[in-house]
Amino acid sequence: MSFSALSRGASLCALAFALSPVIAHADEADGTSIIVTASQTIEDAATQIARTPGGVDIVSADDFRGKLAVSLRDTLAFSPGVYTQPRFGQEVRLSIRGSGISRGFHMRGLTLLQDGIPINLADDNGDFQELDPQVFQHIEVYRGGNALRLGGSTLGGAINAVTPTGRTAPGLGLSIDGGAFDTIRAKVEGGYADERGDAWAAITADRSDGDRDHGRRKSLRFNGNVGLRLSDRLETRFYASAQSIRQELPGALTEADALNNPKKGNFSGDQARDIDSIRLQNRTVLDLGKGQLSGGVFLNLKHLFHPIFQVIDQTSTDYGVFGRYDMQAGPLGLTIGTTARFGEVQSRRFVNVNGDRQPGRAPAMLAEQRAHTINSYGEIRYAPVDRLTLIAGGIYTDAHRVQEQSVPASVRGQVDYDAFAPKFGLLFEPSSAVQFYVNYSRSVEMPGFGEVAQVAAFVPVRPQKVWTAEIGTRGHAGIATWDISLYRADLKGEMLQYSVSADIPAATFNAGRTRHQGVEVGLDLDLAPWLRLRSVYQYSDFRFRDDSEYGDNRLPVIPRHMTRAQLRIGDDALSVTPSVEWVPQGAWVDYANTKRVGGYALLGLAAQAEVRKGVTLFVDARNLTNEKAVGDISAVVNYAALTPAARAIFYPVERRAVYGGVRARF
Repeated sequence: MSFSALSRGASLCALAFALSPVIAHADEADGTSIIVTASQTIEDAATQIARTPGGVDIVSADDFRGKLAVSLRDTLAFSPGVYTQPRFGQEVRLSIRGSGISRGFHMRGLTLLQDGIPINLADDNGDFQELDPQVFQHIEVYRGGNALRLGGSTLGGAINAVTPTGRTAPGLGLSIDGGAFDTIRAKVEGGYADERGDAWAAITADRSDGDRDHGRRKSLRFNGNVGLRLSDRLETRFYASAQSIRQELPGALTEADALNNPKKGNFSGDQARDIDSIRLQNRTVLDLGKGQLSGGVFLNLKHLFHPIFQVIDQTSTDYGVFGRYDMQAGPLGLTIGTTARFGEVQSRRFVNVNGDRQPGRAPAMLAEQRAHTINSYGEIRYAPVDRLTLIAGGIYTDAHRVQEQSVPASVRGQVDYDAFAPKFGLLFEPSSAVQFYVNYSRSVEMPGFGEVAQVAAFVPVRPQKVWTAEIGTRGHAGIATWDISLYRADLKGEMLQYSVSADIPAATFNAGRTRHQGVEVGLDLDLAPWLRLRSVYQYSDFRFRDDSEYGDNRLPVIPRHMTRAQLRIGDDALSVTPSVEWVPQGAWVDYANTKRVGGYALLGLAAQAEVRKGVTLFVDARNLTNEKAVGDISAVVNYAALTPAARAIFYPVERRAVYGGVRARF
């Protein structure tokens, strides 16, 4: 897909915006408010979260508006249980409860959505760079089996980024920011609403040299939606987004370079990840009085040009349908739904000559990949007495993967999977401000092409199956607001970099039994009207269980303890916010537990001031002491057995940087 194709898509989007949009509507059914809208407000999301007996939270854009939010690491830094560590640019390690810890590139083990539609490919692998933090209204985080209502069936759960509408963000908005490493970004957005409907659109641009050599990036994006009120009970909304993203890859370093020369980058092969994509979707909602019926369709078109050890050149087409019925009648609630995703990938690989395909040479590999993942789910909620709700549900997943390779040899591989993952929960509310919950759920993660297609003939990787027990509480009392979860997940067949035979040249296989357990804490204290402490803490105990090779060794990549805290001094008119990120002990780098990295503490300072109504200035200073440390790791089997050249598996933390900008809304 060329940039001209993106421009044509954006023109179609602009034509759609000439239509007129939608009004939210609510009915009272047996004393229960049913929100009928093809879009979603933060209040709608809060209503859903209040019904979920498990680890979930909402991150408002106001929580990260006073910083340079480049990646999901910046937006989710204070979301309990979400582990985010930057590698470079918009590339982050994104993991919940240890999901995808063996994957040192792209993303696995999580379902990412924008406005309720997955951006993952049909095989559930994905690129989080397509989510632009500059345009989010809020982010919904459903950890583990709590992602059932979004069709999530993996250990990590689901993250849904929601964009504004003309009704939630009317008027004109402008912002420009930048600073260190020649970074500059800009956004222009506009929203309109009348009694017939609303429309919203935003264009954003971003460029930076990056804090490492060979780490330049640039992007141009469009996001928008338009809605129509078809009747008092029926409304529909159309969404569109287009992205052009260019990112040089500085690569991993040796530990010595990460600690002593973190600016260093890898120029070999001019490695990069360039993405052009268009996403289109429709969501229609029908008010049924005591419930609502929603559904729609979506189409994702994407081109990935990715020179690494070879030049990966992929064109993918993903499409699907979704539907959900929600009902609340007195003490009984019901949710049933399905999301069906289908995809085709034209996968080509070429010899890498300075970041481009070797002229005149045929592909080194040519294959067609087809996949579908269909998640059908249901949940029943019953309140036998006031303040107590019993929940039971489950999700059935049907998955298909097939690859037909024609070059260098004709080879066909096909696998089919299916599984049912039940969930049981209890929600107790001793008061309107406090909830306690417990749940027991199963999750199943199906292998994608990154696992089964490691070699021409498919590798026999099985689905990863997990049973998770969770207990927790959320609420507020006095000066404190909290969100606390304790979980234990017993995994069978966790997909790890696990050598099983020297005769099979592949990296990812199923381990035997492993366990992920931990604590997820979010705590806010309103110490005074002008003084607020915000903090998160994660304890992560991930390990093998009686493994024939690794015994009870700890799993690598994610440290046992991590905490972040910030103290806001002031109010919306003027504030100063010092912050700290502390990892007292670094993570293991391998399954053999032969090497562990050191801990670190990063200090930051932010400030913002409203210079006039609707106009705010901000400053965001990071790593003030210029700490040099390892932030992320590409896990290996046995670090001690590697040659010196193969020990480049470390990513340094971001170097000292100062950014600033202005936000304006009219």
